Amino acid sequence: MPTLSIKSLQVAHVGPVDLDINPGEIVCLSGASGSGKSLLCRALADLISHTGVVRLDGEDATAMPAPHWRRRVALLPAESQWWYDRVGAHFIHKDDALLQALGFTSATWDWEVARCSTGEKQRLALLRVLANQPQCLLLDEPTGSLDEENTLRVEQIINDYAQQHAAPVLWVSHSGAQIKRIASRHFKIRNGQLEPL
Repeated sequence: MPTLSIKSLQVAHVGPVDLDINPGEIVCLSGASGSGKSLLCRALADLISHTGVVRLDGEDATAMPAPHWRRRVALLPAESQWWYDRVGAHFIHKDDALLQALGFTSATWDWEVARCSTGEKQRLALLRVLANQPQCLLLDEPTGSLDEENTLRVEQIINDYAQQHAAPVLWVSHSGAQIKRIASRHFKIRNGQLEPL
């Protein structure tokens, strides 16, 4: 079962960071705007230059091509990117059950992306990430644009995924109530360091 292991990671003003996230564990990260939460997520996904060692299940990120690492350690950014006109074109595997669990119908595959609200795009971006069945999730405010009903729906889906796949999860959140609901551990970034709360 995969553990995400972070040793002496340094990126810009963040670090050095040492942290192990266990299989199926949800670790929440909070902190002021600009404190480096998104930077840390992007470094862990090997999207930006950093120093230190990041391993999943004992395998070093540098031991494989970056796209292969990102399939295993998937980042859901705060703002998703869309390349095609229609929703379904972004999916190789279409999971109708998960689509419906996120509050959509099968007709959503044919929607134009341009008609989707920010919150709908956020939920569909989560579906796109989970469709690839990553071994580890890096979630940058995945419910930031959602109402309460959809926030709870997304929390349940991510928690279920973490348990079913024994996936370590790093979840950036500004909501104290959410952190109490979902986190097994909570850290705050302050002056580039992780402080356990």
